[in-house]
Amino acid sequence: MLTARAFLATSAVRGKIYIIGGRTFFGQTPPPILAVEEYEPATNTWRSKADTPTARQSLSTSVVDGKIYAIGGWSGSGIFRSIVEEYDPATDAWTKKADMPTARSQLSTSVVNGKIYAIGGKIGPEIPFSTVEEYDPATDTWTKKADMPTARHSLSTSVVNGKIYAIGGTRDEKTALSTVEEYDPATGTWTKKTDIPTARAALSTSVVDGKIYAIGGMTASVVCTSAVEEYNPATDTWTEKADIPTARGALSTSVVDGKIYAIGGMTASVVCTSAVEEYDTGFVSETSIDSKGKLTAIWGDIKRGW
Repeated sequence: MLTARAFLATSAVRGKIYIIGGRTFFGQTPPPILAVEEYEPATNTWRSKADTPTARQSLSTSVVDGKIYAIGGWSGSGIFRSIVEEYDPATDAWTKKADMPTARSQLSTSVVNGKIYAIGGKIGPEIPFSTVEEYDPATDTWTKKADMPTARHSLSTSVVNGKIYAIGGTRDEKTALSTVEEYDPATGTWTKKTDIPTARAALSTSVVDGKIYAIGGMTASVVCTSAVEEYNPATDTWTEKADIPTARGALSTSVVDGKIYAIGGMTASVVCTSAVEEYDTGFVSETSIDSKGKLTAIWGDIKRGW
Protein backbone atom coordinates (compact mmCIF):
# COMPACT_ATOMS: atom_id res chain seq x y z
CA MET A 1 0.00 0.00 0.00
CA LEU A 2 1.28 3.50 -0.74
CA THR A 3 0.44 4.80 2.74
CA ALA A 4 0.87 2.62 5.82
CA ARG A 5 -2.27 2.89 7.93
CA ALA A 6 -4.54 1.19 10.46
CA PHE A 7 -8.23 1.62 11.35
CA LEU A 8 -8.91 1.93 7.62
CA ALA A 9 -11.80 0.68 5.46
CA THR A 10 -11.68 -1.13 2.13
CA SER A 11 -14.26 -2.04 -0.52
CA ALA A 12 -14.00 -3.79 -3.89
CA VAL A 13 -15.63 -2.46 -7.07
CA ARG A 14 -15.19 -4.05 -10.51
CA GLY A 15 -12.06 -5.95 -9.64
CA LYS A 16 -10.31 -3.14 -7.79
CA ILE A 17 -10.02 -2.42 -4.07
CA TYR A 18 -10.39 1.09 -2.65
CA ILE A 19 -8.68 2.03 0.62
CA ILE A 20 -10.30 4.88 2.55
CA GLY A 21 -9.40 6.66 5.78
CA GLY A 22 -7.39 5.37 8.70
CA ARG A 23 -4.38 6.76 10.53
CA THR A 24 -0.63 6.42 10.11
CA PHE A 25 0.26 6.38 13.81
CA PHE A 26 -1.38 4.90 16.91
CA GLY A 27 -2.25 7.80 19.21
CA GLN A 28 -3.83 11.23 19.19
CA THR A 29 -1.47 12.71 16.60
CA PRO A 30 -1.17 13.00 13.67
CA PRO A 31 -4.88 13.07 12.75
CA PRO A 32 -6.54 10.56 10.38
CA ILE A 33 -5.60 10.85 6.73
CA LEU A 34 -7.54 11.90 3.64
CA ALA A 35 -5.65 9.74 1.14
CA VAL A 36 -7.66 7.26 -0.96
CA GLU A 37 -5.77 4.54 -2.81
CA GLU A 38 -6.86 2.01 -5.44
CA TYR A 39 -5.34 -1.46 -5.64
CA GLU A 40 -5.66 -3.64 -8.74
CA PRO A 41 -4.87 -7.28 -7.92
CA ALA A 42 -4.66 -8.26 -11.60
CA THR A 43 -1.59 -6.05 -12.08
CA ASN A 44 -0.48 -5.78 -8.43
CA THR A 45 -0.41 -1.98 -8.74
CA TRP A 46 -1.50 0.99 -6.66
CA ARG A 47 -2.88 4.40 -7.69
CA SER A 48 -3.76 7.51 -5.71
CA LYS A 49 -7.36 8.67 -6.09
CA ALA A 50 -9.38 11.72 -5.02
CA ASP A 51 -9.03 12.40 -1.29
CA THR A 52 -12.01 11.75 0.92
CA PRO A 53 -13.63 15.06 1.98
CA THR A 54 -13.60 14.12 5.69
CA ALA A 55 -10.51 12.85 7.49
CA ARG A 56 -11.51 9.93 9.72
CA GLN A 57 -10.46 6.58 11.09
CA SER A 58 -12.47 3.61 12.38
CA LEU A 59 -15.13 4.17 9.72
CA SER A 60 -16.88 1.49 7.66
CA THR A 61 -17.52 1.28 3.92
CA SER A 62 -20.03 -0.69 1.84
CA VAL A 63 -20.84 -0.91 -1.87
CA VAL A 64 -24.23 -0.49 -3.55
CA ASP A 65 -24.58 -0.26 -7.36
CA GLY A 66 -20.88 0.26 -7.87
CA LYS A 67 -20.60 3.17 -5.44
CA ILE A 68 -18.84 3.13 -2.08
CA TYR A 69 -20.47 4.63 1.00
CA ALA A 70 -18.07 5.78 3.74
CA ILE A 71 -19.97 5.85 7.03
CA GLY A 72 -19.20 7.13 10.53
CA GLY A 73 -15.76 7.09 12.12
CA TRP A 74 -13.66 9.23 14.43
CA SER A 75 -11.82 12.50 13.87
CA GLY A 76 -8.90 11.42 16.05
CA SER A 77 -9.56 14.27 18.50
CA GLY A 78 -12.79 13.43 20.28
CA ILE A 79 -15.32 13.97 17.47
CA PHE A 80 -17.38 10.93 16.51
CA ARG A 81 -18.69 11.09 12.96
CA SER A 82 -22.21 10.71 11.63
CA ILE A 83 -21.03 11.73 8.17
CA VAL A 84 -21.88 9.65 5.09
CA GLU A 85 -20.02 10.29 1.83
CA GLU A 86 -20.46 8.45 -1.45
CA TYR A 87 -17.48 7.69 -3.69
CA ASP A 88 -17.98 6.86 -7.37
CA PRO A 89 -14.89 5.03 -8.72
CA ALA A 90 -16.07 5.63 -12.29
CA THR A 91 -15.76 9.41 -11.91
CA ASP A 92 -13.31 9.54 -8.97
CA ALA A 93 -15.72 11.94 -7.23
CA TRP A 94 -17.26 12.27 -3.77
CA THR A 95 -20.83 13.31 -2.86
CA LYS A 96 -22.24 14.19 0.58
CA LYS A 97 -25.20 12.09 1.71
CA ALA A 98 -27.67 12.12 4.62
CA ASP A 99 -25.95 11.79 7.99
CA MET A 100 -26.31 8.58 9.96
CA PRO A 101 -28.68 9.22 12.90
CA THR A 102 -26.21 7.87 15.50
CA ALA A 103 -22.70 9.30 15.36
CA ARG A 104 -20.19 6.52 16.10
CA SER A 105 -16.85 4.94 15.28
CA GLN A 106 -15.62 1.35 15.11
CA LEU A 107 -18.95 0.22 13.69
CA SER A 108 -19.41 -2.32 10.89
CA THR A 109 -21.63 -2.11 7.80
CA SER A 110 -23.05 -4.74 5.46
CA VAL A 111 -25.41 -4.74 2.47
CA VAL A 112 -28.58 -6.78 1.96
CA ASN A 113 -30.95 -6.14 -0.97
CA GLY A 114 -29.40 -2.79 -1.81
CA LYS A 115 -29.62 -1.40 1.73
CA ILE A 116 -26.74 -0.78 4.12
CA TYR A 117 -26.95 -1.84 7.76
CA ALA A 118 -24.76 0.10 10.21
CA ILE A 119 -24.21 -2.09 13.26
CA GLY A 120 -22.64 -1.48 16.67
CA GLY A 121 -19.80 0.95 17.30
CA LYS A 122 -18.96 3.33 20.13
CA ILE A 123 -18.93 6.95 21.24
CA GLY A 124 -16.30 6.69 23.95
CA PRO A 125 -14.15 3.97 25.56
CA GLU A 126 -16.90 2.67 27.83
CA ILE A 127 -19.93 3.38 25.63
CA PRO A 128 -20.47 0.52 23.14
CA PHE A 129 -23.59 0.51 20.97
CA SER A 130 -26.10 -2.17 20.08
CA THR A 131 -27.62 0.25 17.57
CA VAL A 132 -28.63 -0.90 14.08
CA GLU A 133 -29.63 1.64 11.43
CA GLU A 134 -30.55 0.94 7.81
CA TYR A 135 -29.53 3.26 4.99
CA ASP A 136 -31.31 3.24 1.64
CA PRO A 137 -29.09 4.84 -1.03
CA ALA A 138 -32.02 5.01 -3.45
CA THR A 139 -33.86 7.46 -1.19
CA ASP A 140 -30.91 8.75 0.87
CA THR A 141 -32.80 7.96 4.09
CA TRP A 142 -32.09 6.18 7.38
CA THR A 143 -34.40 3.88 9.39
CA LYS A 144 -33.93 2.50 12.93
CA LYS A 145 -33.86 -1.30 13.16
CA ALA A 146 -33.81 -3.93 15.94
CA ASP A 147 -30.84 -3.54 18.28
CA MET A 148 -28.10 -6.16 18.26
CA PRO A 149 -28.37 -8.31 21.43
CA THR A 150 -24.73 -7.68 22.43
CA ALA A 151 -23.59 -4.05 22.53
CA ARG A 152 -20.05 -3.88 21.14
CA HIS A 153 -17.60 -2.08 18.90
CA SER A 154 -14.60 -3.15 16.81
CA LEU A 155 -16.68 -6.06 15.48
CA SER A 156 -16.88 -7.23 11.88
CA THR A 157 -19.97 -8.15 9.86
CA SER A 158 -20.45 -10.20 6.69
CA VAL A 159 -23.45 -11.36 4.65
CA VAL A 160 -24.35 -14.88 3.54
CA ASN A 161 -27.73 -15.75 1.96
CA GLY A 162 -29.31 -12.45 2.95
CA LYS A 163 -28.35 -12.66 6.61
CA ILE A 164 -25.76 -10.58 8.44
CA TYR A 165 -23.29 -12.19 10.83
CA ALA A 166 -21.83 -9.93 13.54
CA ILE A 167 -18.57 -11.42 14.81
CA GLY A 168 -16.27 -10.57 17.71
CA GLY A 169 -15.61 -7.08 19.02
CA THR A 170 -15.25 -5.63 22.49
CA ARG A 171 -17.21 -3.63 25.05
CA ASP A 172 -14.41 -2.07 27.06
CA GLU A 173 -11.28 -2.13 24.83
CA LYS A 174 -9.72 -4.63 27.25
CA THR A 175 -11.57 -7.91 26.77
CA ALA A 176 -12.22 -9.36 23.31
CA LEU A 177 -15.54 -11.07 22.59
CA SER A 178 -16.16 -14.40 20.87
CA THR A 179 -19.83 -13.57 20.29
CA VAL A 180 -21.49 -14.33 16.94
CA GLU A 181 -25.02 -13.12 16.25
CA GLU A 182 -27.06 -13.43 13.06
CA TYR A 183 -29.40 -10.68 11.86
CA ASP A 184 -32.20 -11.36 9.38
CA PRO A 185 -33.32 -8.06 7.79
CA ALA A 186 -36.40 -9.77 6.34
CA THR A 187 -37.79 -10.46 9.82
CA GLY A 188 -35.84 -7.91 11.86
CA THR A 189 -34.70 -10.60 14.28
CA TRP A 190 -31.39 -11.61 15.85
CA THR A 191 -30.25 -15.20 16.59
CA LYS A 192 -27.29 -16.39 18.69
CA LYS A 193 -24.78 -18.53 16.79
CA THR A 194 -21.69 -20.59 17.68
CA ASP A 195 -18.92 -18.46 19.17
CA ILE A 196 -15.77 -17.84 17.15
CA PRO A 197 -12.95 -20.03 18.63
CA THR A 198 -10.52 -17.11 18.98
CA ALA A 199 -12.12 -14.19 20.83
CA ARG A 200 -10.96 -10.96 19.19
CA ALA A 201 -11.71 -7.36 18.32
CA ALA A 202 -10.52 -5.14 15.46
CA LEU A 203 -10.65 -8.16 13.14
CA SER A 204 -11.87 -8.24 9.54
CA THR A 205 -14.20 -10.73 7.85
CA SER A 206 -14.82 -11.53 4.19
CA VAL A 207 -17.01 -14.04 2.35
CA VAL A 208 -15.90 -16.55 -0.28
CA ASP A 209 -18.25 -19.26 -1.60
CA GLY A 210 -20.77 -18.82 1.20
CA LYS A 211 -18.22 -19.07 4.00
CA ILE A 212 -16.97 -16.27 6.25
CA TYR A 213 -13.24 -15.89 6.92
CA ALA A 214 -12.33 -14.09 10.16
CA ILE A 215 -8.82 -12.71 9.83
CA GLY A 216 -6.46 -11.17 12.38
CA GLY A 217 -7.56 -8.81 15.12
CA MET A 218 -6.62 -8.24 18.75
CA THR A 219 -7.19 -10.72 21.56
CA ALA A 220 -6.47 -8.04 24.16
CA SER A 221 -5.26 -4.44 24.16
CA VAL A 222 -2.51 -4.23 21.48
CA VAL A 223 -2.10 -8.04 21.45
CA CYS A 224 -2.43 -9.00 17.77
CA THR A 225 -3.38 -12.42 16.47
CA SER A 226 -2.53 -14.17 13.21
CA ALA A 227 -5.53 -16.52 13.54
CA VAL A 228 -7.73 -17.22 10.53
CA GLU A 229 -10.96 -19.12 11.12
CA GLU A 230 -13.67 -20.07 8.64
CA TYR A 231 -17.36 -19.99 9.57
CA ASN A 232 -19.93 -22.03 7.67
CA PRO A 233 -23.40 -20.57 8.30
CA ALA A 234 -25.06 -23.66 6.82
CA THR A 235 -23.68 -25.85 9.61
CA ASP A 236 -23.00 -23.16 12.23
CA THR A 237 -19.45 -24.45 12.61
CA TRP A 238 -15.93 -22.99 12.67
CA THR A 239 -12.76 -24.41 11.10
CA GLU A 240 -9.18 -23.32 11.73
CA LYS A 241 -7.31 -22.19 8.58
CA ALA A 242 -3.76 -21.10 7.69
CA ASP A 243 -2.54 -18.18 9.83
CA ILE A 244 -2.03 -14.81 8.19
CA PRO A 245 1.74 -14.23 7.83
CA THR A 246 1.65 -10.80 9.50
CA ALA A 247 -0.22 -10.78 12.83
CA ARG A 248 -2.17 -7.53 12.99
CA GLY A 249 -5.35 -5.84 14.11
CA ALA A 250 -7.33 -2.85 12.85
CA LEU A 251 -6.83 -4.17 9.31
CA SER A 252 -9.37 -4.46 6.49
CA THR A 253 -10.07 -7.23 3.97
CA SER A 254 -11.76 -7.34 0.57
CA VAL A 255 -12.41 -10.08 -1.99
CA VAL A 256 -11.54 -10.08 -5.70
CA ASP A 257 -11.92 -13.21 -7.86
CA GLY A 258 -12.34 -15.48 -4.87
CA LYS A 259 -9.16 -14.33 -3.17
CA ILE A 260 -9.06 -12.32 0.07
CA TYR A 261 -6.73 -9.34 0.37
CA ALA A 262 -5.70 -8.37 3.91
CA ILE A 263 -4.62 -4.75 3.87
CA GLY A 264 -2.90 -2.50 6.41
CA GLY A 265 -3.50 -2.60 10.14
CA MET A 266 -1.45 -2.32 13.30
CA THR A 267 1.15 -4.78 14.57
CA ALA A 268 1.85 -5.75 18.18
CA SER A 269 4.63 -3.17 18.27
CA VAL A 270 1.96 -0.48 17.70
CA VAL A 271 3.28 0.23 14.21
CA CYS A 272 0.91 0.88 11.31
CA THR A 273 1.74 -1.35 8.37
CA SER A 274 1.39 -1.04 4.60
CA ALA A 275 1.42 -4.84 4.20
CA VAL A 276 -0.91 -6.54 1.71
CA GLU A 277 -1.28 -10.32 1.83
CA GLU A 278 -3.45 -12.45 -0.44
CA TYR A 279 -5.27 -15.53 0.86
CA ASP A 280 -6.34 -18.26 -1.56
CA THR A 281 -9.21 -20.23 -0.02
CA GLY A 282 -9.09 -22.82 -2.79
CA PHE A 283 -12.33 -21.58 -4.37
CA VAL A 284 -12.21 -21.18 -8.15
CA SER A 285 -14.94 -18.96 -9.56
CA GLU A 286 -16.38 -19.50 -13.02
CA THR A 287 -15.73 -15.92 -14.07
CA SER A 288 -13.55 -12.99 -13.15
CA ILE A 289 -13.34 -9.33 -14.09
CA ASP A 290 -10.33 -8.13 -16.03
CA SER A 291 -8.68 -4.70 -15.75
CA LYS A 292 -11.06 -3.31 -18.37
CA GLY A 293 -14.14 -4.47 -16.46
CA LYS A 294 -14.98 -7.34 -18.84
CA LEU A 295 -16.00 -10.77 -17.65
CA THR A 296 -13.44 -13.46 -18.50
CA ALA A 297 -13.22 -17.18 -17.80
CA ILE A 298 -10.58 -18.18 -15.29
CA TRP A 299 -8.70 -21.43 -15.17
CA GLY A 300 -6.22 -22.92 -12.79
CA ASP A 301 -5.44 -25.54 -10.20
CA ILE A 302 -7.10 -25.32 -6.82
CA LYS A 303 -4.70 -24.17 -4.12
CA ARG A 304 -4.96 -22.87 -0.60
CA GLY A 305 -2.90 -20.57 1.58
CA TRP A 306 -1.27 -17.15 1.78
